[in-house]
Amino acid sequence: MGRARRILLLGILYLAQGMPFGFQANALPAYLRESGLSLTAIGLAGALALPWMLKPLWAPIVDRWFERRWWIVGLSLAMTLTAFAAAWIPPNDLYLLGVAIFGMNVLAATQDIAVDGLAVDILATDELGPGNAAQVVGYKLGMVLGGGVLVALAGDLRWRGVFLGMSALLFVAFLVALTIPRDRRPDRSVATVREVVARLLLAMRLRGAGWLLLVVATYKLGETLIDAMYKPFLVDTGYSAASIGLFVGTYGMIASIVGSIAGGVLARHLRILHAVAVASVLRIFPLVGEWLLTLVAPTDPIVGAVTAAEHFFGGMLTTTMFALMMSRVDRRIAATHFTLLAAVEVWGKLPVGSAAGALADRIGYPSLFLAGVLLSIAFLGLLVPLARAERTA
Repeated sequence: MGRARRILLLGILYLAQGMPFGFQANALPAYLRESGLSLTAIGLAGALALPWMLKPLWAPIVDRWFERRWWIVGLSLAMTLTAFAAAWIPPNDLYLLGVAIFGMNVLAATQDIAVDGLAVDILATDELGPGNAAQVVGYKLGMVLGGGVLVALAGDLRWRGVFLGMSALLFVAFLVALTIPRDRRPDRSVATVREVVARLLLAMRLRGAGWLLLVVATYKLGETLIDAMYKPFLVDTGYSAASIGLFVGTYGMIASIVGSIAGGVLARHLRILHAVAVASVLRIFPLVGEWLLTLVAPTDPIVGAVTAAEHFFGGMLTTTMFALMMSRVDRRIAATHFTLLAAVEVWGKLPVGSAAGALADRIGYPSLFLAGVLLSIAFLGLLVPLARAERTA
């Protein structure tokens, strides 16, 4: 399988995994509100995404049982059938709809474990940048399709049209999955789930492993603190939901995708840790711009430019960080090790994102955004001991 084909394969598989989560995160809240559910109930619906946070619990099983190809093919077919079945759920049966979405998230999160392992198996070191760009861009495009494009195209069909469209696209991904070559895992010495867990614990004790976990958990803290309150800030300064959707949902998403691709190029031409450092420094400038917006009267051109820049460099940093994570995994337990790092990346952002609203109420937007900038600057200091640990390992 040639390089371009490997990258395209990964992009399609990650796109398929992004669609169910995109629908849940972006479209489902509006559907639930239209159906009369309270804001509290809509907030609790976020628990449908729990499989993505808990997937390290069953990652060792995926790593050792069956070939990656069969996991991916089987789960692709199961997602296709689940989406098709969800299309026929009665419009007023919100409980069954929640069960279907939760089931699709379980399947997609489990497939993500196998696809991450496949990526580690088939990508050479100089392909990690483009490969992780395909990962990030593919998943983002899947979210756009599941939470935006299919919703818009469905019209009066509501979620029946969304799930039928999703089912059709997932079936295409299933056909693509059938082209995956037989398992190419280079090492079969770790043969059981218990041995996978033991190997993972050993990897966590290696020199530099603690610094890597800390870097992965904190690299988005400042950005998350600002992002969580950026839309409310724009609302409070007089921007409409439509304008915010244009700036953030359209311009921002396009910039994020382009930035993710740029991050892949950067990670291919620099040492990966250096690429992370460059992207981390560049990411600070648009965050400073967002802070400055809280001190002046923002205008449309400035808001658009700052928003696009923040998404561009945020996408660049995400791709380079994922490439760094993939370059540091133990290939004998690739799926489990990378899944743990990816979960740490998600867990690290949760406390800050959850507390951002309360902090904004207490200290105001300017101080909150400045804190986000300072956290992003402070993060750069963590790259130094990580680099030192890798040089002496």
